Order: sequence, then structure tokens, then C-alpha cells
Amino acid sequence: MLPSFAVVQEALGHAFARPELLTAALTHSSWANERGDALGHNERLEFLGDAVLELCVSEELFVRFPEAPEGELTLLRSQLVNEGSLAAMARRLSLEEHVLLGKGEENQGGRTRPALLSDAFEAVIGAIFLDGGYAAAKGFIIRAFAGSWPMRPAAPKTKDFKSRLQEYTQKAHKSRPVYSLLGSEGPEHDKRFQVRLTLPDGQVITAVEKSVKKAEQMAALRALEALGETAGDGEGIVR
Repeated sequence: MLPSFAVVQEALGHAFARPELLTAALTHSSWANERGDALGHNERLEFLGDAVLELCVSEELFVRFPEAPEGELTLLRSQLVNEGSLAAMARRLSLEEHVLLGKGEENQGGRTRPALLSDAFEAVIGAIFLDGGYAAAKGFIIRAFAGSWPMRPAAPKTKDFKSRLQEYTQKAHKSRPVYSLLGSEGPEHDKRFQVRLTLPDGQVITAVEKSVKKAEQMAALRALEALGETAGDGEGIVR
């Protein structure tokens, strides 16, 4: 394990019995590929960590809001677990300083890419889960999300964000927003899709999520927020 990883363990609040798991979690595929190691990177751990994160956050929200229906819980989870929020948590832990990147990825500014940082954060969760079990992983997630948990459930939902945005633009501009798929990246089991939303007034908003539907819903939510429209009565991102 690299000496600097001791700093990461302190930030994570977890001392690894198997430090090679942390090394793997912080190894980007570009680093491994430059060394001819096709599997020596963090994509498998990211895949596992994503599932552990969703379970832990779902369980915590289920306990915190015993009266909230499924739609509200889904909205709350989507507000907590998305690429932007996970990348921000990775930065708070200074993971960008310790991720092992290939020269090409490094030169292209990989350390600042939200997708790369959110993947590293989820990979770390996967590593903690394998090293210390579910309790250790959940403990880390609870600490990481401290101050981010909502104080009350979301307001009752009636429409999803795309429907609400379309109603707004039809009323204000007599036109509909236009969604287009810009592309995708990542391995087949965990692709990220980038969607561009163009409003009738020419504003352009982009979003990246793990499905086209989620990306479109996230773009619509951002548009509503930019337009000053409350998102409180939205149904949330489609799973």
C-alpha cells in the first residue's frame, strides 16, 4: 500500500485489515491498463459499492421516515445519491489526491471529473464492505452523509420532473423542451449516459446518470430549479 493511503484510512475512519482492497478501490482503469493489468482496477468494487450504498441509504431513509410512501423515499434517495453529491463527498475525503491514474487520464484532468470521483467513492464503499462487512460500510456511509440527511420527508408527489417541465414550457412558450442523448461512458455493466436538455428559450442543461431516463429526469429537475420552479411536487427520478 502506498504511504499516502494511511491518510485516506484516517479520513475514512476505517483501518483496513486487507489494505490491498483500498489500493484497488483507488486504482483507476487507466492506471491498470498502462501496466497491462486488465482486472487490477476499481470497477468491480464500484459495482459492489453502488449496491451497498443504495441499500444503506434506503434502509436509513426507511427508518427515519416510517410514514413516507415509496415515491417519497425514492425522491429523497435520488437527492442524496447522485453523481454530483458523491463526487463532492469524494473531494471532502481528498480522494482525488490519492486516486491512481494513467498518464493520459491525468493529463486530461481526470482528477476533477465528477464521474471518476463518484466511482472512486463507491469503490471505497465496496472495499470497506469486503474488509469489515455491512456494519462497517454502513457506519462509513452514515458518517459521510452526516449533515446531508433530510430533516423531513418530501412533500406529496403528483407529477415527475419531465411532466412538470413540459407543462411549464407549454404554458410559458407554447413549446416543449427537447432531450438528446450526447453519449455514454463506462463498462457495459455500469454505463453512464449524458443527456442534453434544450429549453424553448435556448437554455441548455446537461445531466449524467446511470440510465437515460434518470438523466432526463435529473436534467428536468435542474431546469425547474433554474427557472425558479419548486421541485417539491415532483415524483422523483424514474428508477
